[in-house]
Amino acid sequence: MILNCIIVDDNTLQRLATLKRINSHPSLKLSGEFSSALEAKKFLQTTTVNLIFMEVNLPILNGFDLLEIYKNSSEQNKPFIIITSADTSHAFKAFDYNVIDYLEKPTTENRFNDAVTKAVLQAKMAENFQDDNGEHIFVKSNLKKRKIYINEIKWIEALGDYVKLITQDKSFVILSTMKAFENELPKNSFLRIHKSYIINLKKVDRYDSKYVEIEKMKLPLSRTRKTQLSQALDVIVN
Repeated sequence: MILNCIIVDDNTLQRLATLKRINSHPSLKLSGEFSSALEAKKFLQTTTVNLIFMEVNLPILNGFDLLEIYKNSSEQNKPFIIITSADTSHAFKAFDYNVIDYLEKPTTENRFNDAVTKAVLQAKMAENFQDDNGEHIFVKSNLKKRKIYINEIKWIEALGDYVKLITQDKSFVILSTMKAFENELPKNSFLRIHKSYIINLKKVDRYDSKYVEIEKMKLPLSRTRKTQLSQALDVIVN
């Protein structure tokens, strides 16, 4: 399992040290690094991450203020948090926010890896729970009916009289129209961003005026859908 993560730390040297460890860890993928909580908050409005490494003593907007944006979010939409700080006085308050771990600076590599292991285990447990209890649909592909969990779908694309369904592990070609398929999916999690593409909003890494990016795959975004996409993602994050 790979966790998309960001670093929020105003100390350049500490940020670089954490970045180096993330880049060398097989279970982590860096999505961004920020020197302020304000920058991170803006980024999180358009990008979904699994894990945040964060210093709490930050200028203007501190780390706990940033955590407040997830206070009323469902558990499956909240990223895991690992606090990194030289000030241990914040440790007890940090755990009020259900952080994964609190790393005192300077942090050893072993201690860093232990914290990441906790995050990965928590993510796997959450994924298994969703798989056992999550929403699903049945699709017919290659003359067989297959059970597909909603949370595993990344996007759907049009292929003439067929649609191609892309999941975390496989893709399926299904005899269906985009409209019929769109009607089967939960409206709060999926959005048609183009005549040929429907995306899972929870899988979006980033977007701009022309494209939506999901795991380095750029999907075209219709001009008329940009505002709708932005509003839908705001709901997912908040």
